[in-house]
Amino acid sequence: MSRVKPNLIDRVVSWANPRAGLQRLQYRQAVALFEGAERGRRTKGWRAPNSSIQSDTRRGLTLLRARSRDLAQNNAHAAAAHREIPAAIVGHGITPHLLITDAPARARAEALTKAWFDTTACDAQGQLNFYGIQNLIAKSIVESGEALVVRRRRMSAGIPLQIEVLEPDHIDTSKDGTTNGNNNIIQGIEYSPRGRRVAYWLYDHHPGDQFYRMTQISSRRIPASEVLHIYRIDRPGQVRGVPWGAPVLLRLRDFDEYTDAQLIRQKIAACFSVFIKPGDQFGALASTADPTEGPVLPEKVEPGMIEMLDNGKEVAFGSPPGVSGFGEYATTSLHEVAAGYGVPYSVLTGDLRQVNFSSGRLGLITFYRNVTNWQQHLLIPQLCEPVWRWFAEAAQTIGAFDDAMPVRWSPPRRQLTDPAREIPAIRDAVRSGLITHREAIRQQGFDPDDFIDEVREFNDQLDERGLVFDTDPRRVSSAGLSQPAQPDTGGSNAEDE
Repeated sequence: MSRVKPNLIDRVVSWANPRAGLQRLQYRQAVALFEGAERGRRTKGWRAPNSSIQSDTRRGLTLLRARSRDLAQNNAHAAAAHREIPAAIVGHGITPHLLITDAPARARAEALTKAWFDTTACDAQGQLNFYGIQNLIAKSIVESGEALVVRRRRMSAGIPLQIEVLEPDHIDTSKDGTTNGNNNIIQGIEYSPRGRRVAYWLYDHHPGDQFYRMTQISSRRIPASEVLHIYRIDRPGQVRGVPWGAPVLLRLRDFDEYTDAQLIRQKIAACFSVFIKPGDQFGALASTADPTEGPVLPEKVEPGMIEMLDNGKEVAFGSPPGVSGFGEYATTSLHEVAAGYGVPYSVLTGDLRQVNFSSGRLGLITFYRNVTNWQQHLLIPQLCEPVWRWFAEAAQTIGAFDDAMPVRWSPPRRQLTDPAREIPAIRDAVRSGLITHREAIRQQGFDPDDFIDEVREFNDQLDERGLVFDTDPRRVSSAGLSQPAQPDTGGSNAEDE
């Protein structure tokens, strides 16, 4: 621990007021305990405003969002991050699994659920199923920081419900202040005196659409019950979402410009490849000679070319500048970019040259922790569960559901890095009781009941045709030896009881 020495101001204050001087010195000593709180030459120019997250987003969110989108469109590595993160979070979809014990009710609910979630009936634009909408929303959250989902009460697939995805630009941020009813509006979002969201002020059209002038569009107050605002909450009280690449946008821009500068440098250098120089004794003669007389030197060098030069002339080849250090700079910069987005370097760049099984697996484990966090704390509670409530409410209005149906959301399965090791580990976890058989099936991205029905149907077909496969545990042991068939119990098993 460093000891703070009294400076001139300390001595003056102590001379005038010893008690105040002592307090000042004690305060400076406490601050010095934290290196990051020092004030001096090392921290000169370090701007760190102690402002709220609302103030930060109010000042720079629009420009930050625009720059993030520009990089996603024009920078390959930003495009990769904005593509790989949604793919890892959503995959083939975060799917609902009904927790209903009554078989007939479950069958009716499943048929209705699949007709709405698995088809484009859920999309107000009629282009994506619910899992495609999940991917679109995840991409918008990474790129723009947030996404909006608006409920449309339209009949589709027998359900009076459709959902529409909007970009966050539809929020009218000019709405800021207090309403007549004492509600508080913060960046286009209206709050009750108790701090609950009660409404959103949304434009009818995207304010960046050139077809509509800003003087021709206006915002409308939409109840919060009709809107889902999905974004990652990084600070308490945060109202708006921030693009995920915000910490490294400038780094990506600098890397882009540096790469372009290196490329242009090489192109310019390549334009000066061969130089013809007259010798010293012929320099004066060459400068006054008629250029139309004598042999004409070629302007291009071709393979196998033989060219006779006049006496005194010589050829010099240009030396293009090298690009030494570019690889190290690129690797360091892209490692920082990957860390800023929260993805492994190999996932961001596709560079697997320095990756072995152990390092690749450790990197993916860290990445999967982030993915699980984004699934369980972002997409499922802010999108999947509210949409299910809308769906159950709409189904109840037509009498399809008697009451709110309980549901479990299963994220997509993760690709196994080493199936030969990981599958036996899953089997051992099931046999030791650490996880259930159903949970193991869910981790592979399947619905346990659908899985059991499919296995039973397949086994029945094998028995009808008298076929025995080596993969059938009823007939063949794990050692490959035949074993007697299990007695028929009427088609029931422990999973059904």
